[in-house]
Amino acid sequence: MNSLDLAFAPALELAQLIRDHQISPLELTHVYLNRIKQYDPQIGSFFAIAEDLALAEAKAKTEQLIQTSDTNTLPPFFGVPTAIKDLNAVARMPLSYGISVFKDKVVDYDDEVVRRIKKAGFIILGKTATSQLGSFPYTEPPGFPPTRNPWHLDYVAGGSSGGAAAAVAAGLCPIAQGSDGGGSIRIPAACCGLVGIKPSRGRVSNAPVGDFQSGISTHGPLGRTVADAAALLDVMAGYTTGDPYWLASPKISFLEATRQSSAPLRVAFSTTIDPFPEPEQVIKEVVYKTAKLLADMGHEVEYSCPDFHKLTNPFKQIWQAGILATGVPLKLLSPINQWLGEQAKTTEKYLQAVHQMQIISRQIVAFFDCFDLLVLPVYLKQPIKIGEWSNLSPEETVENIIKWIAPCPPCNASGLPGITLSMGQDKNGLPVGVQLIGKPADELTLIRVAAELEKMTDRLLFKMIEL
Repeated sequence: MNSLDLAFAPALELAQLIRDHQISPLELTHVYLNRIKQYDPQIGSFFAIAEDLALAEAKAKTEQLIQTSDTNTLPPFFGVPTAIKDLNAVARMPLSYGISVFKDKVVDYDDEVVRRIKKAGFIILGKTATSQLGSFPYTEPPGFPPTRNPWHLDYVAGGSSGGAAAAVAAGLCPIAQGSDGGGSIRIPAACCGLVGIKPSRGRVSNAPVGDFQSGISTHGPLGRTVADAAALLDVMAGYTTGDPYWLASPKISFLEATRQSSAPLRVAFSTTIDPFPEPEQVIKEVVYKTAKLLADMGHEVEYSCPDFHKLTNPFKQIWQAGILATGVPLKLLSPINQWLGEQAKTTEKYLQAVHQMQIISRQIVAFFDCFDLLVLPVYLKQPIKIGEWSNLSPEETVENIIKWIAPCPPCNASGLPGITLSMGQDKNGLPVGVQLIGKPADELTLIRVAAELEKMTDRLLFKMIEL
């Protein structure tokens, strides 16, 4: 297998090649580091590249591989490179949160999700780009290069996990960790033609930090295949002492679910997200295409959707308050984040917003008493161009964001699991995605159905040989 094929191979396949001694962790790490040097100056998917640390880890793992008599005893992703979003701490690497004055601030600890990723055998190549504080669905923080979409460099890769998605889509790493507080995994996954899973609330620990956004945000995987994303979710999932929310482990692994057939399900789908405009035609088409495929698979499909329209204001208030809750002085932030922080209401108003969000979320979850699955757009228009909203006022930009990503926040408010799949391409060659939303704590059903859809569709090719 040549270096190009290796760069775009699924992470699970790479792990098997290593266990079979077909390639060493050191050789594979060099493949990705070389591609990062060649392509990332154009893409901007990494804030920091940990070349020395990655090579040292790769050498150690290569030596361990040589000395291991039974490679089946190795952790599941032994020697496979990956990357961590720069909202999460990795020991001996910078942690900037997308704030330029912090870009050289190195930390000495691992977040829990990073500890689990390391325990699974991964080699961390560096820190991927994020929007400032993870606030926005595009990745253009002041003081950093914008993150561009590998399918078309004039367009955004989404956000806030835009760097993670762009890196995987461009073959700069095979799989990556992200986080989602309002679509921040699902949006970049859709922009870049990937599989992105937003797990149920409590599935993945936020340790060692607490929760200051009322449970709307969670870590999750971005991969090229459903199996890769499911396997990384297996790695990330699990309770850590003191977590404010937690779920029991599923009866089988998420990876095993990709090998199973789903029972006949009750499926709802919609392209209408009241009170927002209808999505672009190409997005409507892939939603209907997905619904038809599900019907062809034997599921009972019906046009229906929960009522989301009262969610916008309380979710917006919690989003605004989250800026202040970080403790970062507003003067260090971008004009839009400064404006959001200035709009944050009193403690009383915040708690009222949380109360209202929880009541609306109960109504959203109750919808799944009648349905097993909901198919929605990921966003209401295709990816915007780099800098497209840069001349707008903060208030205008925020309103544009809300109108763009309207289908995503309900999943965060309610804590329901969601998965994004690429189901087509538009006239600009950009992927077009859909999201599937499942019952509470039921990632297994989502993953089963997503894997079946993946088999039924022509998968996009991911080899950006010339960017």
